[in-house]
Amino acid sequence: MTKAEIQFVRSLSDKRVRDAERLFIAEGDKLIAEILQSGWRVRNLYALEGHFDGHAERVSEKEMERISQLKTASTSLAVVEQPRHKSVKSAPAGALSLALDGVQNPGNLGTIIRLADWFGVEDIFCSEDTADCFNPKVVQATMGAILRVRVHYLPLADFLRHTRESGVEVYGTMLDGDNIYDTELASSGVIVMGNEGRGVSAECAASFSQRLLIPAYSAAGQGSESLNVAMATGIVCAEFRRRMR
Repeated sequence: MTKAEIQFVRSLSDKRVRDAERLFIAEGDKLIAEILQSGWRVRNLYALEGHFDGHAERVSEKEMERISQLKTASTSLAVVEQPRHKSVKSAPAGALSLALDGVQNPGNLGTIIRLADWFGVEDIFCSEDTADCFNPKVVQATMGAILRVRVHYLPLADFLRHTRESGVEVYGTMLDGDNIYDTELASSGVIVMGNEGRGVSAECAASFSQRLLIPAYSAAGQGSESLNVAMATGIVCAEFRRRMR
């Protein structure tokens, strides 16, 4: 690899560069094999000897360590073009979707994308201050789910308002909500999950058709103050899908 190539690959750790170039990094044989089979376009593929023979530019272990975004360098790295999703004004009717209001932690976002894939949620609508789904940590945490779940970034409060006006249910997870296990739930709609610290903004909450609470069952109420947002997302999605049976 030339110095310029190494510098360019390393620069994709910066969101501004990823956005400008519409590229992202993926690492690991399994993930890259899924990407190659998915139809997403791989701009460059770098690999150690014995990996993706005939399809990749051969690099040394030292070069891989220089371009890798992981603590322990993988055996292969791909520079992939970001997909372009159709712009939307409101959530689709008849489907279950997720909306994320300011989720900041890349690990949480990656896990939520993976959960969405598991529960058959095809679209996640994110506020513009939500973590970047093409952050290398997010991409790795999705374990390939990023290929099957469409992640959109948009002015979320306006999106939720239009969604509610279109007749689609908007469910929000709130500490003052109704017990999710005692509440009637539709088989479709948008589930809104909030920021790790402040929860859902007032602007987004204004469009809720139903406020939901995951109740605590700890003895004498001496439990954790709140749930991790990814964990809470899994519980809520599981309950919605359970009702569909």
